[in-house]
Amino acid sequence: MQFTVPAVADAVAAALGDRPLIVQGDRRYTYRQIVDRSNRLAAYLHSRGLGAQTERGELAGHEVGQDLLGIYAYNGPEFVESLLGAFRARVAPFNVNYRYVKNELQYLLTDSGASALVYHAAFAPRVAEIRDDLPDLRVLIQIADESGNELLDGAVDYESIVGTDVAPPPVEPSPDDLYVLYTGGTTGMPKGVLWRQHDIFMTAFGGRNMVTGEKAQSVEEIVGRAVDNPGTRLMILPPLIHGAAQWAAMTAISTGQTLVFPAVVDRFDADDVVRTIEREQVLVATVVGDAMARPLLDAIKTGAADVSSLSVVANGGAQLTPYVKQQLIDAKANLIVVDGVGSSETGAQMSHMSAPGAVSTGTFNAGPDTCVVTEDFTAVLPAGHEGLGWLAQRGFVPLGYKGDAAKTAATFPVIDGVRYATPGDRARHLDGGAIELLGRDSVTINSGGEKIFAEEVESAIASHPAVRDVVVTGRPSERWGQEVVAVVALSEDALADNTIAADELIRHAESSIARYKLPKAVVFRPVIERSPAGKADYRWAREQALSETS
Repeated sequence: MQFTVPAVADAVAAALGDRPLIVQGDRRYTYRQIVDRSNRLAAYLHSRGLGAQTERGELAGHEVGQDLLGIYAYNGPEFVESLLGAFRARVAPFNVNYRYVKNELQYLLTDSGASALVYHAAFAPRVAEIRDDLPDLRVLIQIADESGNELLDGAVDYESIVGTDVAPPPVEPSPDDLYVLYTGGTTGMPKGVLWRQHDIFMTAFGGRNMVTGEKAQSVEEIVGRAVDNPGTRLMILPPLIHGAAQWAAMTAISTGQTLVFPAVVDRFDADDVVRTIEREQVLVATVVGDAMARPLLDAIKTGAADVSSLSVVANGGAQLTPYVKQQLIDAKANLIVVDGVGSSETGAQMSHMSAPGAVSTGTFNAGPDTCVVTEDFTAVLPAGHEGLGWLAQRGFVPLGYKGDAAKTAATFPVIDGVRYATPGDRARHLDGGAIELLGRDSVTINSGGEKIFAEEVESAIASHPAVRDVVVTGRPSERWGQEVVAVVALSEDALADNTIAADELIRHAESSIARYKLPKAVVFRPVIERSPAGKADYRWAREQALSETS
């Protein structure tokens, strides 16, 4: 059977009805309310002539036959409703990074060819700056907020759409309809990854049993699982413009969970987060790496809120170092930390669980379709092979990159008649089946003929108690070709103490990594630039490294 998101959402909402689906501050919406509101948005999009213009069978993998809806919004019910509403109208939704400046936003909306944009009023001035340069953008839907910005000319108020009782659009969503996820652009220009709706549902929206990994065979089976769920409270902390956050939200819907969002949306407010955990009795919280976990840890340590309900911290999208994992487990009794691995091009791939007495990072239990392929993309490496290869995914994989046939062919090779997704992560398939993840090749540093993976060095530096955040990059070296540079932000206590020097951090790292991997220099900055989702901005890091010579 092939699934669509609207069919699953409708069926789950019919069964769960008044169960809370989204909680944010004083706002509470049930499953039925969210689906009804999203259907009204779908009806509006359809009334504006948006939908599927060319069916999938007539298109190549890198081509799009649907109108696209950009979601330029903070976390909240509107983001989830916009995803569901777009799917229902056969419009392809995609994520818009709300940190983008004018030129970046213009590039993204031009590259996507977006026909419609849902955006918070806070971003209205930025939209106004570029709208005249975007001839394809003909539908603007503005979400009112506390910014005080007025409705743009020609835009429609979001709540006036979802608050009007109208019938769902007279269209039938297809499993071939698209879900579009733009990559973060932290190492290159953002690229639109094109997924069939059925494929992303199976790999990242809850189409598999979360315990056994078995594929769902029917909508009825999915509804049964959702009904059996007691309404687990899941708090999503990363922005929904991040793929893993969207996947968590969609999986919550298909498994009967309740989504909890912090009330503060324009920044990470750890105090608000722990108060929300206490008030809503959150069981699971999702984070992205140390940059999000460290302030959460600090807020837990203050004891200002009762976080006894919190049993699991789920991490994805950036490295959560063993040091921070151990600190979390020490601060919260019986806490389990789960690392997930995936990418825009693969969906969810692997996981690892750390519990009291067993904390580590870098080795994962592979999903059923995850493997490692050879350097030249011609074969699959067996477990126990000593060679280094590329982390790969088969089975449910994207169609390709929007508008880029060459990049599609390079990233999605066919090996022995099977199509794989290989987004660029280096890995080794260990004896026993586990996979050791070494890092993204695009940020690997080639120094003196050795490959040095940035994440390994970051982990070694991050374990020093004075380090608040760190990103590692390379810069040109006459002697080595490239040399390792750590860009470090110190903790408030370390800044006040003013005794931490580069040599101390390098000596500390020497206890856990080989000498050739040690930074040749440390650059101190007040804060490490990251995406809203917490991913390191390696282009910025390289600029910092180049700005100071050793």
